[in-house]
Amino acid sequence: MRIIREPSVYLVGSQTTDQVEIDRFLADHGVENWDTDTSIAGEKLSEIAGRVCYMSFAKPRPGGSAAYLGRILDQAHGSVLEHCVFNFLITGVSRSFTHELVRHRAGFGYSQLSQRYVDESVADFVEPSCIAEEPELHETWRAAVEECQSAYVKLVDGLMHRFADEPDKTLRRKLARQAARSVLPNATETKIFVTANGRALRHFIEMRANEHAETEIRAVAVMILQRLQEAAPNMFGDYEIVSLSDGSKVARTTHRKV
Repeated sequence: MRIIREPSVYLVGSQTTDQVEIDRFLADHGVENWDTDTSIAGEKLSEIAGRVCYMSFAKPRPGGSAAYLGRILDQAHGSVLEHCVFNFLITGVSRSFTHELVRHRAGFGYSQLSQRYVDESVADFVEPSCIAEEPELHETWRAAVEECQSAYVKLVDGLMHRFADEPDKTLRRKLARQAARSVLPNATETKIFVTANGRALRHFIEMRANEHAETEIRAVAVMILQRLQEAAPNMFGDYEIVSLSDGSKVARTTHRKV
């Protein structure tokens, strides 16, 4: 059994643009030579979406994409950020975490590891740092997790015998695992693929990357923000990551509820 104490966040995908189609749209509307100084597709698409609202391609204000998206944030014109989409893989997190994460519905899509199909007899487990730091608490936690995993293994074995008459091997394993998983704790490690738009991600960060959020989801929210600040600085650069007295981190911004 492997104990995990730090999550991992991978930004595995973001958008591309079709410049030929963009130029065709501009030409069809009498605009020549409009372009933006950002090379980031999501930022460019959000800027195009915003400019469509006012058809402001012909005489753009100076300052480039950073200034334009800065004004979008100032005006809380968040709908244009919904056209910017990012794809994340999040691992090393607990089922407790994903129970909270999937409450974010608008603007999010999820695909999570299935305990009906994946054998959890070799599962890893996520230990909260406040337990890991206390040896006595850690031993209590570890013993409980090991007992749950041992019960899972015994249940799967017994259920495989119970469903031995089922000719479909895949279905037989699924029937056993879906019942046996009932004894697995919330600490069981899982993996989840997340797709979300820029506006939804800003809301997620403001809700979860603050001191009132649960510690595991707060840590993940800060990690997501760090990836986004690298990937789309004009859209997420207004956030400041601040360390609290306990060493954990939160995010601050003057632009709320964009």
